[in-house]
Amino acid sequence: MEPCYTLRPLKLKLEAMGIKVLGWETRQVTGWGEAGTVLHPAVRWALHQEGDVIIDAGYGTAGAGTLHLLEGAGTASDLRVLAVINTARPATATVEDIIVHVRSLGRVDGLLNNTHLGEETTVDLIQAGARKVTAAARELNLPVVATAVMFELASFIGERDICGNPVRAIKRYMPLAFW
Repeated sequence: MEPCYTLRPLKLKLEAMGIKVLGWETRQVTGWGEAGTVLHPAVRWALHQEGDVIIDAGYGTAGAGTLHLLEGAGTASDLRVLAVINTARPATATVEDIIVHVRSLGRVDGLLNNTHLGEETTVDLIQAGARKVTAAARELNLPVVATAVMFELASFIGERDICGNPVRAIKRYMPLAFW
């Protein structure tokens, strides 16, 4: 069984930081077992929320397929669908793999390089990921919107990665979200 990460354990913490999370709290799904993946009813109307909406649809085509459950997904003119790519994962380890993966998703407006190995991430790994994601983006005729880099390593890369893509420093919360 593959480990599962979910925002459930982080929902209250994120909301205390001003981030509205449309999803279940852990206490609300206790005992659901596999049925705990049922979408929270508010998710259907996520695109009608004020401000920016970020939807983590999961990895792969099964996750991307859930976008059709959102009211307005097919007609929202300001909706941008980004494929988040981690070249440290087997399904997106090569340029060719990335191209096949992104083409399988349906609508994609850009790529985000999120190459990492958790605590074992190195600058070299991130930059190698940037090269692969950028090469795939060129083939797909899509922009690379950014390279995500954990705060601890961002200063070693700078404002742009080795391919000239903007760097966005991030704080890792997901280690606290293992389910």
